[in-house]
Amino acid sequence: MSEIQLTPDPRPLGKSGIMVSPIAWGMWRFGNASVDEGRRLIEAAFDAGITLFDTADIYGFNGSSGFGDAESLLGQVLAQTPELRARMVLATKGGIAPPVPYDQSGAYLMAALDASLRRLGVEQVDLYQVHRPDILTHPHDLARTLDDMIASGKVRAVGVSNFTLPQARALESFLAAPLASYQPEFSPLQLGPMTDGLFDLAMERDIAVLAWSPLGGGRLGDPKDDRGAAVAKALDVIAEQFAVSRAAATYSWLMAHPARVIPIVGSQRVERIAEAADAFKIRWTRQSWYDVLVAARGEKLP
Repeated sequence: MSEIQLTPDPRPLGKSGIMVSPIAWGMWRFGNASVDEGRRLIEAAFDAGITLFDTADIYGFNGSSGFGDAESLLGQVLAQTPELRARMVLATKGGIAPPVPYDQSGAYLMAALDASLRRLGVEQVDLYQVHRPDILTHPHDLARTLDDMIASGKVRAVGVSNFTLPQARALESFLAAPLASYQPEFSPLQLGPMTDGLFDLAMERDIAVLAWSPLGGGRLGDPKDDRGAAVAKALDVIAEQFAVSRAAATYSWLMAHPARVIPIVGSQRVERIAEAADAFKIRWTRQSWYDVLVAARGEKLP
Protein backbone atom coordinates (compact mmCIF):
# COMPACT_ATOMS: atom_id res chain seq x y z
CA MET A 1 0.00 0.00 0.00
CA SER A 2 1.34 3.44 -0.90
CA GLU A 3 2.60 5.67 1.89
CA ILE A 4 2.26 9.40 2.44
CA GLN A 5 5.65 10.85 3.27
CA LEU A 6 5.81 14.36 4.73
CA THR A 7 8.87 16.55 4.42
CA PRO A 8 10.01 19.64 6.34
CA ASP A 9 10.75 21.47 3.10
CA PRO A 10 9.44 25.05 2.88
CA ARG A 11 6.34 25.56 0.74
CA PRO A 12 4.69 28.59 -0.86
CA LEU A 13 2.21 30.63 1.15
CA GLY A 14 -0.46 30.49 -1.53
CA LYS A 15 0.43 32.67 -4.51
CA SER A 16 2.18 35.29 -2.40
CA GLY A 17 5.71 34.28 -3.35
CA ILE A 18 6.51 33.85 0.35
CA MET A 19 8.01 30.54 1.46
CA VAL A 20 7.00 29.16 4.85
CA SER A 21 7.59 26.13 7.03
CA PRO A 22 4.95 23.36 6.92
CA ILE A 23 4.26 23.95 10.63
CA ALA A 24 3.56 27.32 12.27
CA TRP A 25 3.81 28.53 15.85
CA GLY A 26 0.98 30.57 17.36
CA MET A 27 1.15 33.24 20.05
CA TRP A 28 -2.33 33.20 21.54
CA ARG A 29 -0.92 32.82 25.08
CA PHE A 30 2.48 34.40 24.35
CA GLY A 31 1.83 37.73 26.11
CA ASN A 32 2.22 36.23 29.59
CA ALA A 33 5.92 35.41 29.20
CA SER A 34 8.92 37.56 30.06
CA VAL A 35 11.15 38.86 27.27
CA ASP A 36 13.79 36.20 27.98
CA GLU A 37 11.16 33.47 28.11
CA GLY A 38 9.63 34.76 24.89
CA ARG A 39 12.97 34.65 23.11
CA ARG A 40 13.54 31.07 24.27
CA LEU A 41 10.16 30.03 22.89
CA ILE A 42 10.88 31.68 19.55
CA GLU A 43 14.28 30.02 19.38
CA ALA A 44 12.66 26.67 20.20
CA ALA A 45 10.34 27.17 17.25
CA PHE A 46 13.29 27.94 14.98
CA ASP A 47 15.07 24.83 16.27
CA ALA A 48 11.99 22.79 15.33
CA GLY A 49 12.21 24.12 11.77
CA ILE A 50 9.36 26.60 12.16
CA THR A 51 9.60 29.91 10.31
CA LEU A 52 5.93 30.99 10.26
CA PHE A 53 4.90 32.89 13.40
CA ASP A 54 1.22 33.69 13.91
CA THR A 55 -0.03 36.40 16.24
CA ALA A 56 -2.90 38.91 16.44
CA ASP A 57 -3.73 42.20 18.10
CA ILE A 58 -6.39 40.51 20.26
CA TYR A 59 -3.92 37.96 21.65
CA GLY A 60 -3.39 38.72 25.32
CA PHE A 61 -6.82 40.28 25.83
CA ASN A 62 -8.52 38.89 28.95
CA GLY A 63 -11.89 40.57 28.57
CA SER A 64 -10.91 43.87 30.09
CA SER A 65 -7.20 44.43 29.44
CA GLY A 66 -4.21 42.96 27.64
CA PHE A 67 -5.18 43.89 24.08
CA GLY A 68 -1.96 43.81 22.04
CA ASP A 69 0.14 42.12 24.72
CA ALA A 70 1.37 39.26 22.51
CA GLU A 71 2.43 41.67 19.76
CA SER A 72 4.09 43.96 22.31
CA LEU A 73 6.11 41.11 23.81
CA LEU A 74 7.20 39.94 20.38
CA GLY A 75 8.20 43.52 19.61
CA GLN A 76 10.34 43.64 22.75
CA VAL A 77 12.03 40.37 21.79
CA LEU A 78 12.73 41.67 18.29
CA ALA A 79 14.06 44.95 19.70
CA GLN A 80 16.56 43.04 21.83
CA THR A 81 17.38 40.45 19.15
CA PRO A 82 16.63 42.15 15.81
CA GLU A 83 18.32 39.42 13.77
CA LEU A 84 15.39 37.10 14.56
CA ARG A 85 13.06 39.13 12.34
CA ALA A 86 14.90 38.19 9.15
CA ARG A 87 14.47 34.50 9.96
CA MET A 88 10.70 34.58 10.44
CA VAL A 89 7.62 34.96 8.32
CA LEU A 90 5.59 37.26 10.53
CA ALA A 91 1.80 37.05 10.43
CA THR A 92 -0.69 39.03 12.46
CA LYS A 93 -4.43 39.60 12.45
CA GLY A 94 -6.89 42.39 13.18
CA GLY A 95 -10.56 43.25 12.96
CA ILE A 96 -11.76 42.25 16.42
CA ALA A 97 -12.52 45.42 18.34
CA PRO A 98 -13.92 44.59 21.79
CA PRO A 99 -16.55 45.23 22.91
CA VAL A 100 -18.07 45.90 19.42
CA PRO A 101 -16.97 43.02 18.69
CA TYR A 102 -15.89 43.26 14.99
CA ASP A 103 -14.93 46.22 12.83
CA GLN A 104 -13.47 45.94 9.34
CA SER A 105 -14.26 49.44 8.16
CA GLY A 106 -11.35 50.91 6.24
CA ALA A 107 -10.52 53.51 8.87
CA TYR A 108 -10.49 51.04 11.73
CA LEU A 109 -8.58 48.26 9.99
CA MET A 110 -5.85 50.57 8.69
CA ALA A 111 -5.47 52.05 12.17
CA ALA A 112 -5.36 48.53 13.64
CA LEU A 113 -2.58 47.59 11.22
CA ASP A 114 -0.56 50.67 12.14
CA ALA A 115 -1.03 49.89 15.85
CA SER A 116 0.17 46.32 15.28
CA LEU A 117 3.26 47.55 13.44
CA ARG A 118 4.07 49.93 16.31
CA ARG A 119 3.72 47.18 18.91
CA LEU A 120 5.82 44.79 16.84
CA GLY A 121 8.42 47.45 16.09
CA VAL A 122 8.47 46.64 12.38
CA GLU A 123 7.58 48.50 9.21
CA GLN A 124 6.01 45.52 7.46
CA VAL A 125 4.33 42.20 8.25
CA ASP A 126 4.50 39.33 5.81
CA LEU A 127 0.87 38.25 6.24
CA TYR A 128 -2.09 40.23 7.54
CA GLN A 129 -5.29 38.28 8.13
CA VAL A 130 -8.77 39.52 8.93
CA HIS A 131 -9.48 37.73 12.19
CA ARG A 132 -13.25 37.22 12.06
CA PRO A 133 -15.80 38.48 9.53
CA ASP A 134 -17.55 41.79 10.21
CA ILE A 135 -21.09 41.31 8.93
CA LEU A 136 -21.53 45.07 8.50
CA THR A 137 -18.59 45.53 6.11
CA HIS A 138 -19.25 44.91 2.43
CA PRO A 139 -16.62 42.56 0.93
CA HIS A 140 -15.87 45.16 -1.75
CA ASP A 141 -14.91 47.68 0.94
CA LEU A 142 -12.83 45.14 2.84
CA ALA A 143 -11.06 44.12 -0.36
CA ARG A 144 -10.20 47.74 -1.09
CA THR A 145 -8.71 48.11 2.41
CA LEU A 146 -6.62 44.94 2.05
CA ASP A 147 -5.40 46.01 -1.39
CA ASP A 148 -4.46 49.40 0.08
CA MET A 149 -2.45 47.64 2.81
CA ILE A 150 -0.40 45.83 0.20
CA ALA A 151 0.00 48.97 -1.91
CA SER A 152 1.26 50.86 1.16
CA GLY A 153 4.13 48.39 1.56
CA LYS A 154 3.06 47.61 5.13
CA VAL A 155 1.77 44.15 4.22
CA ARG A 156 3.16 41.60 1.77
CA ALA A 157 0.13 39.28 1.58
CA VAL A 158 -3.39 39.07 2.98
CA GLY A 159 -5.67 36.32 4.20
CA VAL A 160 -8.74 35.57 6.29
CA SER A 161 -9.42 33.68 9.49
CA ASN A 162 -12.72 32.07 10.50
CA PHE A 163 -14.52 33.17 7.33
CA THR A 164 -17.16 30.87 5.88
CA LEU A 165 -16.62 29.59 2.37
CA PRO A 166 -19.19 32.03 0.85
CA GLN A 167 -17.65 34.94 2.77
CA ALA A 168 -14.19 34.06 1.51
CA ARG A 169 -15.44 33.68 -2.07
CA ALA A 170 -17.20 37.06 -1.95
CA LEU A 171 -14.11 38.83 -0.62
CA GLU A 172 -11.83 37.15 -3.13
CA SER A 173 -14.02 38.26 -6.03
CA PHE A 174 -13.23 41.91 -5.23
CA LEU A 175 -9.54 41.59 -4.35
CA ALA A 176 -6.85 42.69 -6.78
CA ALA A 177 -4.31 40.54 -4.93
CA PRO A 178 -5.06 36.84 -4.38
CA LEU A 179 -5.92 35.61 -0.92
CA ALA A 180 -2.76 33.97 0.40
CA SER A 181 -4.34 32.09 3.30
CA TYR A 182 -7.37 30.78 5.12
CA GLN A 183 -7.10 30.17 8.86
CA PRO A 184 -9.94 27.91 10.06
CA GLU A 185 -10.24 25.73 13.12
CA PHE A 186 -9.32 22.21 12.03
CA SER A 187 -8.49 19.06 13.95
CA PRO A 188 -9.67 15.46 14.10
CA LEU A 189 -12.40 16.81 16.40
CA GLN A 190 -13.34 19.69 14.05
CA LEU A 191 -13.58 18.38 10.50
CA GLY A 192 -15.67 21.21 9.04
CA PRO A 193 -13.13 22.63 6.55
CA MET A 194 -12.62 19.16 5.10
CA THR A 195 -16.32 18.73 4.35
CA ASP A 196 -17.74 22.23 3.78
CA GLY A 197 -15.73 22.97 0.64
CA LEU A 198 -13.08 25.19 2.19
CA PHE A 199 -10.22 22.78 1.53
CA ASP A 200 -11.50 22.13 -1.98
CA LEU A 201 -11.47 25.84 -2.76
CA ALA A 202 -8.02 26.19 -1.22
CA MET A 203 -6.71 23.47 -3.52
CA GLU A 204 -8.53 24.95 -6.52
CA ARG A 205 -7.18 28.47 -5.93
CA ASP A 206 -3.80 27.56 -4.40
CA ILE A 207 -4.52 29.17 -1.05
CA ALA A 208 -2.57 28.15 2.06
CA VAL A 209 -4.55 26.64 4.94
CA LEU A 210 -3.36 27.50 8.46
CA ALA A 211 -5.16 25.35 11.02
CA TRP A 212 -5.73 26.77 14.48
CA SER A 213 -6.40 24.52 17.49
CA PRO A 214 -5.06 21.41 15.70
CA LEU A 215 -5.19 19.45 18.97
CA GLY A 216 -8.84 20.25 19.52
CA GLY A 217 -8.19 22.86 22.18
CA GLY A 218 -6.33 20.30 24.29
CA ARG A 219 -9.16 17.76 24.14
CA LEU A 220 -6.99 15.24 22.31
CA GLY A 221 -4.41 15.38 25.06
CA ASP A 222 -6.98 14.57 27.73
CA PRO A 223 -10.15 13.17 26.10
CA LYS A 224 -13.37 13.71 28.03
CA ASP A 225 -15.79 11.77 25.84
CA ASP A 226 -16.01 8.57 23.83
CA ARG A 227 -15.29 10.27 20.52
CA GLY A 228 -12.15 11.97 21.80
CA ALA A 229 -10.97 8.73 23.37
CA ALA A 230 -11.51 6.85 20.09
CA VAL A 231 -9.53 9.43 18.12
CA ALA A 232 -6.75 9.41 20.70
CA LYS A 233 -6.58 5.62 20.51
CA ALA A 234 -6.30 5.68 16.70
CA LEU A 235 -3.58 8.35 16.88
CA ASP A 236 -1.71 6.42 19.56
CA VAL A 237 -1.37 3.44 17.23
CA ILE A 238 0.67 5.63 14.89
CA ALA A 239 2.44 7.50 17.69
CA GLU A 240 3.68 4.23 19.18
CA GLN A 241 4.67 2.80 15.80
CA PHE A 242 6.93 5.78 15.05
CA ALA A 243 7.91 6.59 18.66
CA VAL A 244 6.43 10.10 18.66
CA SER A 245 3.91 11.92 20.83
CA ARG A 246 0.19 11.95 20.16
CA ALA A 247 0.48 15.65 19.40
CA ALA A 248 3.11 15.02 16.70
CA ALA A 249 0.92 12.29 15.22
CA THR A 250 -2.00 14.72 15.14
CA TYR A 251 0.00 17.43 13.37
CA SER A 252 1.15 14.84 10.86
CA TRP A 253 -2.40 13.62 10.24
CA LEU A 254 -3.53 17.16 9.40
CA MET A 255 -0.52 17.76 7.15
CA ALA A 256 -1.17 14.59 5.15
CA HIS A 257 -4.30 16.12 3.60
CA PRO A 258 -3.60 17.24 0.00
CA ALA A 259 -4.65 20.79 0.90
CA ARG A 260 -1.20 20.82 2.59
CA VAL A 261 -2.57 22.03 5.90
CA ILE A 262 -0.16 24.00 8.09
CA PRO A 263 -0.98 23.25 11.76
CA ILE A 264 -0.39 26.10 14.19
CA VAL A 265 1.33 24.76 17.30
CA GLY A 266 -0.06 26.67 20.26
CA SER A 267 2.07 25.34 23.10
CA GLN A 268 4.11 27.79 25.16
CA ARG A 269 6.46 25.08 26.44
CA VAL A 270 9.85 24.56 24.83
CA GLU A 271 9.67 20.78 24.92
CA ARG A 272 6.20 20.68 23.34
CA ILE A 273 7.29 23.02 20.57
CA ALA A 274 10.33 20.84 19.91
CA GLU A 275 8.26 17.68 19.49
CA ALA A 276 6.36 19.19 16.56
CA ALA A 277 9.31 18.30 14.33
CA ASP A 278 8.61 14.62 15.02
CA ALA A 279 5.58 14.89 12.74
CA PHE A 280 7.89 14.30 9.79
CA LYS A 281 8.95 10.88 11.10
CA ILE A 282 5.55 9.41 10.33
CA ARG A 283 4.59 7.60 7.14
CA TRP A 284 0.84 7.29 6.75
CA THR A 285 -0.77 4.52 4.80
CA ARG A 286 -4.25 5.24 3.55
CA GLN A 287 -5.53 2.61 5.99
CA SER A 288 -3.92 4.26 9.02
CA TRP A 289 -5.00 7.76 7.98
CA TYR A 290 -8.57 6.68 7.34
CA ASP A 291 -8.63 4.82 10.68
CA VAL A 292 -8.22 8.19 12.40
CA LEU A 293 -10.87 9.76 10.18
CA VAL A 294 -13.38 7.01 10.96
CA ALA A 295 -12.76 7.52 14.69
CA ALA A 296 -13.15 11.28 14.21
CA ARG A 297 -16.43 10.87 12.35
CA GLY A 298 -17.77 8.39 14.85
CA GLU A 299 -19.16 6.27 12.05
CA LYS A 300 -17.95 4.22 9.14
CA LEU A 301 -17.30 5.81 5.79
CA PRO A 302 -19.94 5.12 3.11
